[in-house]
Amino acid sequence: MSVYEDRRDELEKHEFMFGVARGRLAVALDLLTDALVLVGQHGVYCQSARQPGRPAMDIQIITKAIVDAKELVTSSMTELKRQQTD
Repeated sequence: MSVYEDRRDELEKHEFMFGVARGRLAVALDLLTDALVLVGQHGVYCQSARQPGRPAMDIQIITKAIVDAKELVTSSMTELKRQQTD
């Protein structure tokens, strides 16, 4: 099932509030946030052998990638909003 079918209600709501591009980015941001939470929970159980108290290295890399993606999505939404007001 595609994301457009899976998340139809969320997409419709956000596209109505923000427009198509920003609405889709908002849903993507929500999905990234959900993924970040799940990875964070997983990181609690997968501790690094070399760095006690820290998640395993692969969890750290995944977390950084998701955080970076969220930052890019957020900046894209801001830029689209700025272009809309110009």
